[in-house]
Amino acid sequence: MKQTEIKLEIQLDENNVPDKIHWIASDAPVKEKQEVKAMFLSLWDAKDKNTLKIDLWTKDMTINEMKIFFHQTLLTMTDTLMKSTQEDKMVGDMRDFCDYFAEKMGISYENPSQKNY
Repeated sequence: MKQTEIKLEIQLDENNVPDKIHWIASDAPVKEKQEVKAMFLSLWDAKDKNTLKIDLWTKDMTINEMKIFFHQTLLTMTDTLMKSTQEDKMVGDMRDFCDYFAEKMGISYENPSQKNY
């Protein structure tokens, strides 16, 4: 059986606000720690039927970057919903909402492939 390990390193300032976030996975193609500005980690607790989560972002992440990150995360969650449930109608509604979200938040992509779908 294959096993992988994912490590997160969070550097905090004196007020416990993230300064830097790094991650690395033992089976990732890149073998060095990668720096990121934000992360959403959601875990399903089957026993309690509850989602556990960690949402962190560095203090130098801009509001515009957070809007784009949030939008792309919604799109990724929509893709996961489709792969896991085949709920075509809801996925279509979610994609419509993602477009609405991007419009209302003033998100525009210079490169349409950044939109993630």
